[in-house]
Amino acid sequence: MNKIIAVVGMCGSGKSEAVKFFVESGYRRVYFGEVVMNEMKRLGLEVNEANERATRENLRKEFGMGAMAVKSLPIIEEFMKHNNVVIESLYSWEEFKILKDKFGESFKLITIYTTKDLRYERLLKRPFRPLTNEESKSRDISEIEKLDKGGPIAYTDYLIMNDGSFDEMNAELKKYV
Repeated sequence: MNKIIAVVGMCGSGKSEAVKFFVESGYRRVYFGEVVMNEMKRLGLEVNEANERATRENLRKEFGMGAMAVKSLPIIEEFMKHNNVVIESLYSWEEFKILKDKFGESFKLITIYTTKDLRYERLLKRPFRPLTNEESKSRDISEIEKLDKGGPIAYTDYLIMNDGSFDEMNAELKKYV
């Protein structure tokens, strides 16, 4: 069976860059955030931190804390037939449990970690959906308190410290391809 890796960590830790590395290494990407973006588009909502948070929370109220995993299972299963899969934006413990129950030892977590200050600096400068320091702090608190994000980070199979360059992070990620 092919393997499935979920890249987890707080916003601005470098998850997207890690996912990019896995995609460039031949993995198929499943972005849980796409479920949220598609729902926002369907509802005609402007893309911003507040609307993203509200939409995520509403989906989880309707479908449970494992909503993104449940809604993404068909595409994951399809990709797994022929490829390794990397998941971007797994947040909740329920999402983790759904995937672990479904895929067993083929499913692993990689946490990308860095300090809050460095994450906030990165988020302020990023070209796609930049966040102010206040928005970053608000998102952190919301994700920890309301989305149960700490569980998968704490229960990780592999930990990558991302306080340096992306080349340094990628050198660490090569161990897990």
